[in-house]
Amino acid sequence: MGAIAEFWPFKASAAIAAFTIVKGTSNFGEVAPATAATDKILGVCDSIPATVAGQMIDVATEGVHKVVAGAAFDAGDPLTSDASGRAIRATFTSGQMKHVVGVALQPAVAAGDIVIFSVSKSVIAG
Repeated sequence: MGAIAEFWPFKASAAIAAFTIVKGTSNFGEVAPATAATDKILGVCDSIPATVAGQMIDVATEGVHKVVAGAAFDAGDPLTSDASGRAIRATFTSGQMKHVVGVALQPAVAAGDIVIFSVSKSVIAG
């Protein structure tokens, strides 16, 4: 199944792996690997990664796309980022605002699985 997503070009502030979650930086038009559920997530890197800072990448900001799982989760789970920019289930934590990149359309059995999800950004406010 191919991706049906809207992509926008961004400059990478560091190396960014394919199908991993990215966040904005303080520089216009630049993204960095997401490293926490509390990061302000913009989307997911396309299939062509950035191997060094300064390279341009396409970021899926809407639609249906692929993401690398950081742990097992079910279809229908809201997804956020782990410390490596991989998708994990977003959960409620009192006193924290967690950013959701989208909703899993298929389950992940283990970390490293590449799964299809709906890019639909939101927050879970605790």
